[in-house]
Amino acid sequence: MPVKAAVEAQPVDIGVIENYLDVIWMERGLSINTLTSYRRDLCMFSAWLPAENKDLLAADSISVQAYLSHRIVKLKSSARSTARMLSSLRGFYAWLVREERLSVDPCAQVENPKLGRPLPKSLSEQEVERLLAAPDLESAIGLRDRAMLELLYACGLRVTELVGLTSVQLNLRQGVVRVMGKGSKERLVPLGLEACDWLQRYLHEARTSLLGGKVCDAVFPSGRGQVMTRQTFWHRIKHWATVAGIEKSLSPHTLRHAFATHLINHGADLRVVQLLLGHSDLSTTQIYTHVASARMQALHAEHHPRG
Repeated sequence: MPVKAAVEAQPVDIGVIENYLDVIWMERGLSINTLTSYRRDLCMFSAWLPAENKDLLAADSISVQAYLSHRIVKLKSSARSTARMLSSLRGFYAWLVREERLSVDPCAQVENPKLGRPLPKSLSEQEVERLLAAPDLESAIGLRDRAMLELLYACGLRVTELVGLTSVQLNLRQGVVRVMGKGSKERLVPLGLEACDWLQRYLHEARTSLLGGKVCDAVFPSGRGQVMTRQTFWHRIKHWATVAGIEKSLSPHTLRHAFATHLINHGADLRVVQLLLGHSDLSTTQIYTHVASARMQALHAEHHPRG
């Protein structure tokens, strides 16, 4: 179950939130990170409700709308963040109605904030090459980071899929990795020759040194021989971006976006990219066609004499 949120619910609400999280954890197989986000959202709403002389079970549509307005006006939350909050509340109250603990869903008449659809941040192919070449290959950590970056770009993994990767999920002989994605959905993704070569080199030359005699099934242990956290790898990729002279704001997800964008730029079928990314809905993958179009427009404007 998720760890305690920074903002706790009111005592009367804690048990209800815990029951809900237990149920959706069992029913939907959600990740710990997703459950933690739901907990945080519900606790924040619960902590705000006493100002309205309410608790979670007594909230009505006016309370929900007032809270969303408070987030946007007072807290300066983005429309996207507020929409995610509303989604958390919708799931929670739909469950309460289903369990007959409430007769009316307070979110039923609340409209979603209008969202634009921002294009995901990506890197050019040249920037990716500079990033991949940045790690210091004379150190075990540098060799590990090079292998991680190569795998991330070759397979389009999520950062949780990367740091949680275990030895049994790799098949270097066949050149595939078995990925356990969101909702415990499994997919096979080809590694490519470059990623295979770097993985083999890392496994032979660096992994044992990083483990330092400890037992850990993670393919990419931390410098302490333990499973690496998402935050640690985020810091590593930021460090190598600085070394490579890349000034864009970077995260592990940026290489996932680059993976998809570059595949489509080179003619990959959208449904193949969907399968490789592990998207359940094709519409989620279609955003990368817009990225490719935007890139073509930028190139046309830059290089065409009448651009």
